[in-house]
Amino acid sequence: QVQLVESGGDLVQPGGSLRLSCAASGSIFSINSMGWYRQAPGKQRELVARITSGGTTNYADFVKGRFTIARDNAKNMVYLQMNSLKPEDTAVYYCNVEGTFYRGTQSRMTGNYWGQGTQVTVSS
Repeated sequence: QVQLVESGGDLVQPGGSLRLSCAASGSIFSINSMGWYRQAPGKQRELVARITSGGTTNYADFVKGRFTIARDNAKNMVYLQMNSLKPEDTAVYYCNVEGTFYRGTQSRMTGNYWGQGTQVTVSS
């Protein structure tokens, strides 16, 4: 129905930068918001940043001033620019899309979809 393709995860040194990308495709009627979440081993998945189609952003406190979320509505893509990375940023990062999706020719349903996750490792 809907799939999210993520890229950009890598091994990086503390203080380094990475840019994550996520492209949504499939039976999309409209996207209300897109976001990035992360999950470290033994921890709950947590919000990193989220952005609405109108451009309103929401950041977790631990990334404010370091990460920037951006979107390209025409391409159904969302990006996460991560600067000044810290070892505690190490996690699997997941893309999420929330919106209205086709469930038939004309039927629609609101819902959420998740990407497969991309590994970000910050280590010296």
